[in-house]
This record gives sequence, C-alpha cells and structure tokens, in this order.
Amino acid sequence: MSLDAYQRARTMVESPRSTEHRLMSQITGDMMVARDAGVNGAALMPILHRNREVWRAFANACGTTGNQLPDALRAGIVSLGLWVDRFTSDVVAGRESIEELIGVNRSVIDGLSGEQAAA
Repeated sequence: MSLDAYQRARTMVESPRSTEHRLMSQITGDMMVARDAGVNGAALMPILHRNREVWRAFANACGTTGNQLPDALRAGIVSLGLWVDRFTSDVVAGRESIEELIGVNRSVIDGLSGEQAAA
C-alpha cells in the first residue's frame, strides 16, 4: 500500500481526538529532539511555527459556533493559544527556553490520552 493510500485510510478511521493527539505528539517530539540537540533561538523557528499554527487552529476551533466543548475548556484552550503565541516569540528571541512549550503540549497530550482511554 502506498503512503498516500495509508494516510487516506488512517484519516477515515481516526477520530478527531486521535488526530489531535498524534499531531501534538509529533510536534512535541520534534521540539524535544531540537532541545536535546541544543538548538535554540531562531533555529527553532520551523518547529515553533508549526506548534504555533496548531495552537491557532485549536483556538479558532474553540471560537466557532457549534463547538461542543464546555465553555470553560474552550476559554482555557483559547487562553493557552494566546500564551503559546506570545511565549514562542520569547523563545525565538532567546529570552525563554522551549521547555515550557514542551510542558504545555505534554499536558495536552496527557489530557487527550485520558479522553481516548475513556472513549
């Protein structure tokens, strides 16, 4: 089976929660590899941009009409998305470490894992 066919098949059976978990795990893993390799500052920009974009997508989804998440959770995700956006700029400028972004993502991954186990 070609890679494209595999990816299409996976998206047909993968739940949105599983997709979010997989995506956050990939991005966080990439951030950890960069951290462990000693990459910092502007050299982190490609992975930080990807992380920022995912958080923007999460925040935007929480602001859409018909979103089924509880209001408090939606507000928390939007707030985290704004924090990620600001904090990422500090990481790129070398004022902060990538470690806190990794920690936030890992917390989300853990939360998504718990929800998957409950489903």
